[in-house]
Amino acid sequence: MKEHFAEIIKSVGEDLNRPGLADTPERAAKAFQFLTRGYHQNIDDVVNGALFPSDSDEMIIVKDIELYSMCEHHMLPFIGKAHVAYIPTGHVLGLSKIARIVDMFARRLQIQEQLTLQIANSILDITGASGVGVIIEAKHMCMMMRGVEKQNSTMKTSAMLGSFRSNQATRGEFLSLLR
Repeated sequence: MKEHFAEIIKSVGEDLNRPGLADTPERAAKAFQFLTRGYHQNIDDVVNGALFPSDSDEMIIVKDIELYSMCEHHMLPFIGKAHVAYIPTGHVLGLSKIARIVDMFARRLQIQEQLTLQIANSILDITGASGVGVIIEAKHMCMMMRGVEKQNSTMKTSAMLGSFRSNQATRGEFLSLLR
């Protein structure tokens, strides 16, 4: 990857021998590996057995989970927050695991719509919840730094599964608790 970054830097007309760029290809490669580390993680390792018996059948919400991802179209960042809710049916997921699941999928090249659905489907599969709701709000650098250059636009996506899709009261409770 280091060699590829060197070629990219040269192709924009820069001189890799100038002091500020001497180690940039290596630093860029390390940064890109960090930004895409989700490809080297899997859901079983992330959850690590943190599924606990519980009698709770009330909605659990984790709000404002910051996320950093990169769009697959321009390989530019999108930055925002995820709100995740589920209704347990006998098991609850360790609190930090929800944020780790968000991170695992966010640290891959993709679109926000797919990220939202991946998080929701994973939490549903892991917990066996009766329903899962995920909302992501993010600002996309591909829209802010290039193209239409709109600085104040935010994209919101949602995935509503199970009772969050079939029961308007459940969906309404989730949305009202986010306000």
